Formats: sequence, C-alpha cells, structure tokens
Amino acid sequence: MSVKWEIRHRGLEELLSRPLLESIWKRRTHRVSRGANVPAGSMGYRSPHRPMPLDDLEEAVLIALTGCSGLTMPDRPFQDPRDGKPIMAKPNLTMAGRTAGSPDNAQGTHFFMINDAGTYYLRKLPPAPDLPFTADTLLERARQAKVKILDRRLDVPEGMRDFPAYLDSNRFLSNLPGSTVFLPVVDLSHQYINALMYLLTQPDGARPVFVDDRNLYRPAGVRKWIRNGFLNQDIKVPLGALGAMRTQIEADLLLQNLMLAADAMGLGAWIHATIHPLIMLGDPRFSRKYGRMLGFDFVTPRWRPADLLRWHVPLPKYASLRSHPVGLRFRGEHLIKAACPPNHPSMAEAVDAVVREKFGPGGVYSDPEVFSRIYKGDYGRRYLAEASEYDPRVIACAKDVCVYIHQTHGRFPAHTEAVHVPGVWLQTHHVETEYYERFFTSGMTDAHERHAAQWHAI
Repeated sequence: MSVKWEIRHRGLEELLSRPLLESIWKRRTHRVSRGANVPAGSMGYRSPHRPMPLDDLEEAVLIALTGCSGLTMPDRPFQDPRDGKPIMAKPNLTMAGRTAGSPDNAQGTHFFMINDAGTYYLRKLPPAPDLPFTADTLLERARQAKVKILDRRLDVPEGMRDFPAYLDSNRFLSNLPGSTVFLPVVDLSHQYINALMYLLTQPDGARPVFVDDRNLYRPAGVRKWIRNGFLNQDIKVPLGALGAMRTQIEADLLLQNLMLAADAMGLGAWIHATIHPLIMLGDPRFSRKYGRMLGFDFVTPRWRPADLLRWHVPLPKYASLRSHPVGLRFRGEHLIKAACPPNHPSMAEAVDAVVREKFGPGGVYSDPEVFSRIYKGDYGRRYLAEASEYDPRVIACAKDVCVYIHQTHGRFPAHTEAVHVPGVWLQTHHVETEYYERFFTSGMTDAHERHAAQWHAI
C-alpha cells in the first residue's frame, strides 16, 4: 500500500471516529468552493486557486450514503389487539434498508451524481452489510453503482444561468467546476399504488371513500365499493389531500445525511435549489431552448374540455401544462420506470405489476432466504406464514381507483407527479479556506482545517 493510500485511510478513519453530535452541532453550510469568486463589494473575494475536484474515495464515501445499508425489520403487529383479527403486516415495497427512512420502505428515491467528468445515475446496489467500510470496498461499490449517462457536467448552455434555470445568487456558486453535486429524483408512482392498498386494509367501517377534488368531489371510481359496503361513505378522503403519499420525504432525509457526512469529512456541503426541475429533466416545453438535459420520458395528456374546469387548461395548445415525467431510459434500459402508462399497457396492469413485485415469484415476500437473514432461527418462516397479505377486494378496489384516475385525467397520478424532483440538491466541494479565514470568526470546523492533511497530504 502506497503512502498516498495510507493518507487516504487516515481521512476515512478520522471520519469514522467523529462523534455524530459534534457533526450535527457544528454543521454549517459552506457555499464557497476552492477556485470560486465572490463579488461582494468590500467583502469581494477572488480565489487564487484552481478548482479542486473531489477524489474517487471522497465521492465513494458519499455514494455509499445514497445506497442500501442492510435489511429492514418487520417489527409490527400481525393482529388487531382489540379483536384479534388479522391486519396487513406486509406493507413494504422492498426489504432493503437505506441510510434514511421511507414510508412503507418504498425507497423510491434515485440519485444522480454530477462532476467535472460527467453526469452519472447511481444504481441502488443490493445490501451488503457484511462488507468492511474500507477504501477498497467503497471504491468498488461506487464503481458498480455509477452509470455514466452524460459525458459532461449537467448544466444549461453557457450564458443562460438566469431565471428560470437558476435562482438569484445560486447561479454564481452552484454547480461550479470542481464541485460534486448529488441530485435526488423520487419515483412516487409505486408507493402511490401501494399506499392506496394500505389505506384500504383498514377494518370494516373505517375504509375511506376516495373522492376527486378535481372533479366536483365525485367518488373516484369506487361507487360499487360504496354500494356493497366495503367503503364507508361517511369517511371521505380527497385525492388531492393524499398528495405524494409522503414518499417525497425520503429525499430530504437522505440529503441531510449526506450533508452531515460531507461536513464531517471537512468538505463544503450546501443544500440549495437545483436547476429548474422541468428544465433539468428535459420537459418538451423547455428542451428546445435548453436541450434534452437528463432526457426523461414525458407524457402529455390529451386535452379534454373538462380540463378547463378541472385543471384550468383553457385550450388544446396548452395541454403541455400537464405533461409529466414517467421514467428514464439509457441505452435501452429503464433506469427509472414509473408504474403507469406507457410503461404498462393500462393502470390495471400497473397495479398487477406492483402486487407481483411484492407477492409474485421472486417478489419481496416470496424469498424466504431474505427473511432468514433478517430473523433469528425460524422466525422468518413464521413471519411469512403468519403475517397477512392483501384481501383480494383491497387490490380490486385500488385498481378501480387507479383506472379511474388515468381514464379521467389522462395521466397517473393526476394530483401529484409520477416522478417527483424535490427541487433541491447537495453540492459538495473543497472549501476555499482562505475566504473563510479572512471573513468569519468560526468559518470552519477542525475537520475542514485538517481535511487537506488527512485526505490529500497537502
């Protein structure tokens, strides 16, 4: 092992020994990267340095924090304690745990990494909790995760860093040469279907009627289920109130973890507004001016006269106001594939696909080996045998809701996005230390002050 590698290990060892509370308490945003210029009147600053990109190991540590970290535990009751009746105890979309929580462990958040060498999609690798947290392991996992989708830094053309592409002062410090940016994008569609089914597992008398607040609050495809008593017509839930089924919170939690880790490494870490999400994904409304950018697939619902009332879209020529991203393909592979048409022939088949991914051959709850790793002894077998699954009526009712949404509004979901961009990303970079030493009383932590010596022998 070379001296350079030994020094890299010193930085990693210091990171592993840093107290969590110290990282939380001392965390501050450091926006100014090495090589940046800050036009600020009498406090203006022009760096004498060239930008200094993160090295492979620094990026590999952060890539690891976007991914799976082990297996989750189904530590939940199987029966209603009031009457002993079975309750739904298999809500998860995956058993792969991550470095941040997720509703029903949907883990719909995908990450892109942007640096001087290009723009990468980061695959979610299978959990490998037994692998050592060493430089070699981190570098290999990062290599496996990275899919290079652009040979350049994702950005708008030169000279176009104004609104709506960038916001205010961000355009002078965001996504600069030398920085590494982590961009989250959340597939809401799978959990939207899963959460509908979960809501319908409530006991008799407590299952709500879904109503469409964009269609005069009419029942959302569930009149049959009201008539047969499966749903309680006195409990109404508007589709708009369901929103993103809380799945969007994953990205925020993951970004906070990344920021804390980068700060603990002595790097600059700045969560801030992205390039306008629709520009960045390649919405057809903006692609002529800004280019295809990430090149997501978009669907534009056919305009209908009712859209004037429901969505305030007055004429067919404005139909693109309701276009939405449904996935990302690269070299024939679906890197992100929303559970909706055109990725599936119909919403009925999209729901079937989600159910299959949970309970079908090779599904989440069809792999005893996974649960033998989660539980001791034969408890994994007992869990799979004893914990209940969806009542067929739950699946059928959810399917009717999803079909209604697509048929009525021309897209799924209608009241939120299939693929959601939170609109914030994390920029990590080497801090322009002289800037912080000159202007601020507590501009850097000890980790920032020692970073060059610990990670780069400078």
